[in-house]
Amino acid sequence: MNGALLQGALAGLASGGLYAVLAVTLTLMSRLVRVVNFAQAATGMFAAFSAVWLASSLGFPVWLATVAGVVIGALLSAVIGWIAATWLSESSVTLRSAMTVAPLLMLISLSFILFGNKPQPFSPLLSGAAFTAAGVVVSWVTVVMVILAIVVAAACALLLQRTTIGTRLRALSERPTTAELIGIAAKPLSIGVWAVTGAISAITIMVIAPSQSNDAVSLSMLIIPASAAALLGGFRRLDLAVVGGLALGMITGIVAQLPSVQFVRNFIPFLFIVLLLLWSQRKEVWGEAR
Repeated sequence: MNGALLQGALAGLASGGLYAVLAVTLTLMSRLVRVVNFAQAATGMFAAFSAVWLASSLGFPVWLATVAGVVIGALLSAVIGWIAATWLSESSVTLRSAMTVAPLLMLISLSFILFGNKPQPFSPLLSGAAFTAAGVVVSWVTVVMVILAIVVAAACALLLQRTTIGTRLRALSERPTTAELIGIAAKPLSIGVWAVTGAISAITIMVIAPSQSNDAVSLSMLIIPASAAALLGGFRRLDLAVVGGLALGMITGIVAQLPSVQFVRNFIPFLFIVLLLLWSQRKEVWGEAR
């Protein structure tokens, strides 16, 4: 049983890395452009499906189709960001976040029209076993996803803390009016954040999609566990977003190995969200009780 649980935990790290990367992009969006982007995974899904179509229907080499997919993901996200920056720049976080539900539904519907509603024939970008730990085979997909999550979070943290662009982005997020008054170009910077997170989402989903349920709805709904992971850090801390994503993936993998509780596997992100929300409100509740 212990071996099965270890196998489940290691298998869950691949999904955990995916959740962690998406959680990092959600955290960046929340911190820098004041929005929880519910279309984050859908953007990556549509970009990945476009790459598959370019490779299978137009005969593009896989590497070229992959690059084109990343560009499509960045452009799609940039368009959504342009809309938010143009017409909703002074709106509340709630309203700006609610706006992203529209592109989420639109991209799912458009993918049905253009690509059908069946799983796509992804060509694996990574395959094979990387190494064996305690008798459990760990795939290259798992290794790359975990490394990608850590690298993306670390790179974003360094960018925000050690570069001029990072300083401007932090100024824009914390004191937007003052930042604009001293000449910081708010709109291009915010659209740039949208574009970069869209490209990261596209890369991540193209790596993981061949080993996941890769229909449009399943990939788009990855936003739920990603949001649960980002919530661990309050949509502010990149390190806790990574920890939350990896932990959520491992827990899901372990539960999948337990027949008696396997049926709750799909509900774990929701339970995670509920528990974190209750924990975040503990001070108010305890204060009223006292």
